[in-house]
This record gives sequence, C-alpha cells and structure tokens, in this order.
Amino acid sequence: MLLNKISQNHPMLTEAKIFAMSPSEYMSATQLDYFKTLLENQLADIETNMSHTSEHLREKEDAADPVDRATQEEVRGLELRARDRERKHIKTIESALRRIEDGTYGYCEETGEPIGIARLIARPTTKLSIEAQERHERRERQFSN
Repeated sequence: MLLNKISQNHPMLTEAKIFAMSPSEYMSATQLDYFKTLLENQLADIETNMSHTSEHLREKEDAADPVDRATQEEVRGLELRARDRERKHIKTIESALRRIEDGTYGYCEETGEPIGIARLIARPTTKLSIEAQERHERRERQFSN
C-alpha cells in the first residue's frame, strides 16, 4: 500500500530508479522528496491505524462466554501495544522529516558519512550508518553485561 502511494505521488520514481541514480545525486531534491513522501505516508498509515483502534475500543462487545471475553481482551491488548509502538515510531518519523528539512537526512549522525540508499529504503528513519549502528550495539552489549 505504501509503495502505491509513493508511485501515485511520483509516477516515474521507483526504488529501482532511486538505486540507479548516480552517487553524485545522493540526497538530491528528488531523493529527499521520495523519502519525505515515504515518511509522510508512514505517518498517515499510523494515524489511520490509531483511528481504527479508537473505533474498536469504543465498540463494547460483551461476550457471555468467559473464553470469548478473554480473547477479546487479549486482542484489545495486542492492538493497544501495537499502537503504542506506532506512537513511539511517530517521533522517529518526525525526527527524520526534520532532518530532511535541515539538510542532514541521509548522513550518519555519528560520523557524518552517507548512510546509503539501500539502508534508507529499508529503514527510512535511521540516523546511523550500518557501521555506526554496529558499534552502538556492541557498546550496549558490553555495558549491559
């Protein structure tokens, strides 16, 4: 669904074309616009999910059977946890959109080096290159032991 929204906004721009662009076009206006649309679509999807969850929570279904009630509560709990994760993800999306606006998007927060198109397509909110992320995770493991 997300890719369809992007292709509607950018009928000629695809992941393949982003990958095919020359390194000199890294974080060009075209690429930034592509990622901005991708991130904005993610925000819109989260807002839709939150709206649906609100509607589901307002629907009061009292099941007579205790097993059915327990199942309903479990489903509601799972849905609320998913929405909580998405609510937290909103902050990372908004942070990425701010980086697009201030010109730092696509560059490692730690080293200043390009993060890379493949990593950004896989995880458009990332702030670290793969190498910096691996160092960060090694430090976390080292200090958590």
